[in-house]
Amino acid sequence: MSKVLIVGAGGVGNVVVHKCAQVPEVFQDIVLASRTLSRCEKIAQDVAALEGRHIEIAQVDADNVPQMTDLLIQQRPDVVVNVALPYQDLHIMEACLTAGVPYVDTANYEPKDVAKFEYKWQWAFQERFRDAKLMALLGSGFDPGVTNVYCAYAQKHLFDEIEAIDILDCNGGDHGHAFATNFNPEINIREITQRGRYWEDGAWKETEPLSINMDYDFPGVGVKKAYLLYHEELESLVLNVPGLRRIRFWMTFGEQYLTHLRVLQNVGMTRIDAVDFQGHKIIPVEFLKALLPDPASLGAGYTGKTSIGCEISGKKAGKARKVFIYNICDHEQCWKEVHAQAVSYTTGVPAMIGALMVLTGKWQGNGVFNMEQFDPDPFMDALNRYGLPWEVREG
Repeated sequence: MSKVLIVGAGGVGNVVVHKCAQVPEVFQDIVLASRTLSRCEKIAQDVAALEGRHIEIAQVDADNVPQMTDLLIQQRPDVVVNVALPYQDLHIMEACLTAGVPYVDTANYEPKDVAKFEYKWQWAFQERFRDAKLMALLGSGFDPGVTNVYCAYAQKHLFDEIEAIDILDCNGGDHGHAFATNFNPEINIREITQRGRYWEDGAWKETEPLSINMDYDFPGVGVKKAYLLYHEELESLVLNVPGLRRIRFWMTFGEQYLTHLRVLQNVGMTRIDAVDFQGHKIIPVEFLKALLPDPASLGAGYTGKTSIGCEISGKKAGKARKVFIYNICDHEQCWKEVHAQAVSYTTGVPAMIGALMVLTGKWQGNGVFNMEQFDPDPFMDALNRYGLPWEVREG
């Protein structure tokens, strides 16, 4: 039995804590840390009521490496699960190295002043984690995360050669708000408004934001319009899936959402650079974040389902094959179980499973790793066991 320290008390952090509390045979002690202690207190009360488990809470500024290190040395966790902001990844990795603690996160680092997804900053820790005999597991959410494992599973069991991968993410739910984001508004808007990017025939190709779309029939949801975006898992999968000729990422958006987004862009509210306002410097997207609903508050009354998976094409025994490996998650069921909406749930459950893989020794190694570099089977089994069952659709 082990101690886990979870950094970040937003919607995903709430799910991670609840799911760890449901597995006491692995997670004996749970510590939740955040800059805002009141968020931790609320989650702790909720976990006590729903799971009957006591968790410890702590206040920490994850940007402050010495403070983060001191907390790790004081608590001596067996693993850290980072579900704070992506800007803080490198600081938490530094603290883990100093304190000698394995590291798990759900999203790659991006600099605060540039909307850019790239693994180079975290991959640069490879030698230091290897020399320290520590493991860092990157991107243990759904996408990235589960989608990477789906690809590894297909590579191991379903194909002799994979030629093309399309990662498709659909939220077919309704939260009842005119405009809201399902995870951190600042990160969500930065992700959507940057240029699209995909890999084909050995080269990266760029597109204008949201300029390419297609209709796709999502299991459990139906036909929705999906837009091509760039997403970080493409970068690692290109390296780790031999023979791959093309990989793309798609996400669905409703017309109302896109109309609001276009207006906000046109008036400058999605800018990430500072502007002068009444003698103060403010960043418009941060101000917008303060006005929008907290994603953690969207769960109550959220209806509908998410449908996320990988459509993979290639060859098996000399014959062409295409499959869609996917999960369907119900917003209302997530609320009943852990008081969260499905977007938080589908990220938080894999974060818990990633930590479980590390603590139980199912996944082992010294250095920095992406999800598809390990045996997919124990992770796929755990998805079925802990709330994200998957299916395979042929053709």
